[in-house]
Amino acid sequence: MKPETQISKEMMDNLLKLQQEERNGHTIYARLAEITKDEHNRKILERISAEEEKHYQIWKKITQQEVPANQLKTNFYYWMARLLGITFGVKLMELGEESTQAAYEPLLKEIPEIRQMHADEERHEEELLGMLDEESLRYAGSVVLGLNDALVELTGALAGFSFAFQKANIIALAGLITGISASFSMAASEYLSNRAEGGDQDPVKSAVYTGIAYIFTVAILVIPFFLVSNYLVSLGWTILNAILIIAAFNYYLSVAKNLDFKRRFFEMALISLGVAFLSFIIGNLIRRWFGIEI
Repeated sequence: MKPETQISKEMMDNLLKLQQEERNGHTIYARLAEITKDEHNRKILERISAEEEKHYQIWKKITQQEVPANQLKTNFYYWMARLLGITFGVKLMELGEESTQAAYEPLLKEIPEIRQMHADEERHEEELLGMLDEESLRYAGSVVLGLNDALVELTGALAGFSFAFQKANIIALAGLITGISASFSMAASEYLSNRAEGGDQDPVKSAVYTGIAYIFTVAILVIPFFLVSNYLVSLGWTILNAILIIAAFNYYLSVAKNLDFKRRFFEMALISLGVAFLSFIIGNLIRRWFGIEI
């Protein structure tokens, strides 16, 4: 900044906001590094923490003020990373920081060097974030396989059972048996597929991730039929659960792996609900055709 430049109150507020974001980042990365067992990831987090502290010091020279970290925000992102994975937590935090980027614009005329400094810092941090390696993301394909198959197959099966049986407890039992059997079958198929391909992934871990994702989805989809006696209400609740699972998982992947959320969400939802709708019709037709009453 030029010596003669006067800092307005609005500009100072923006500078302090940017300064606090750097302190927040330094604090979060340092805390995550302390609890990260993987040495590779720990070193990366320590480097990013050091970068954030360096950025903080740059802003401090301009503002001549100390700014504490926002405890509420740092705790939130820390626990997001603990619960949902470091990559997700860190990238969610970076997305949150985008809202503060507008604060740079009014500063560029007064402090031209900010543009290059900011570009260099962002590029360096992106490179470091790209180096993070988490098992959960390496096996995301297996999780997607388990979720997709469970959502498509079981949502369709439950819709078909609903009109075929029309009794919530029988539908729940049939869905649970179908889902558990299918989860073992899908896990076994994933194991054999990975063994045959001979790729980098561990076939056993791939099978476990697929099976767990399948079982989790089965439980969420079937539970309404155990709780509500009206099978149509239960089916509506199941479809809502399916949409929420699709939304939550695709949001997770869109953040952690920089994927297009809207396209993936609508594609997955359309397939799952389309199959459910067709199964619903088929179940009703079969029931009427054979005259089955339970």
